[in-house]
Amino acid sequence: MVTLAEYGEYETAWCPGCGNHSILKAMKQALVALKLEPHQVLFVSGIGQAAKAPHYLNANVFNGLHGRSLPVATGAKICNPELTVIAESGDGCSYGEGGNHFLAAIRRNPNITMVVHNNQVYGLTKGQASPTSETGFVTKNQPKGAFSEPFNPVEIAVAMNAGFVARGFSGRIDHLAGLIQEAIKHKGFSLLDVLQPCVSFNKVNTFGWYDQRCYNLPDDYDSSNRQEALIRAEEWGERIPVGVLYRNQRPVYEENFPFVMNGPAAKTKVDMRKVSGILDLYR
Repeated sequence: MVTLAEYGEYETAWCPGCGNHSILKAMKQALVALKLEPHQVLFVSGIGQAAKAPHYLNANVFNGLHGRSLPVATGAKICNPELTVIAESGDGCSYGEGGNHFLAAIRRNPNITMVVHNNQVYGLTKGQASPTSETGFVTKNQPKGAFSEPFNPVEIAVAMNAGFVARGFSGRIDHLAGLIQEAIKHKGFSLLDVLQPCVSFNKVNTFGWYDQRCYNLPDDYDSSNRQEALIRAEEWGERIPVGVLYRNQRPVYEENFPFVMNGPAAKTKVDMRKVSGILDLYR
């Protein structure tokens, strides 16, 4: 039986009240509910305060370059299809530096989960506007307000026919833990965008701001309806829907590689006759 204690308790570098604390708690709850042992899980992250989240878990971790978590996660899943692979970083790392990889992952549909801590600001580097910041968002770097239109990740994902698209809120831990479970269980690429406050550098989108606006999608909501999902994905401002916005089943990327069906590459028996034949080509 897997317990929360197996995933450990660590002192973090996050500010008191940061939404990252709740997301970490929800992640542990989800992993335990799915009965996943720490050795069965790989977290891949980039750079940023959110990217530190896997540091505070007892599990396999690869912490790499800014915005580059998805290619590593995809490669890891191909090499070891038995692993539960989760890419976890912030909105800047995932949609800014990693924006192209985000689009490519939706197109390829690898069986991995992407969890994005979306606080609409770069927290680690002291508060610059991120891709999801609202137009006019004032920071030390943008004293006249951010000029660019905000990036809507869930709308883009639905428009590109991603396999699983969901939005959560860090203030509702049990609901968020349920969304993480559904995202992990989905076969194919799953995006979970998590709204969270940054108490130090975003004084607009606070916990109260999200709490007043976020509402759960109704029980009779049809997540297979792409047109309805696009409408919900665009909903922002006074009311923000949270839950599974869209899901469908598409062929999984790894199934294009027959050797993946043999299990983890590390457990595959090496045919030394073939190896000798390859070496002979270079003699």
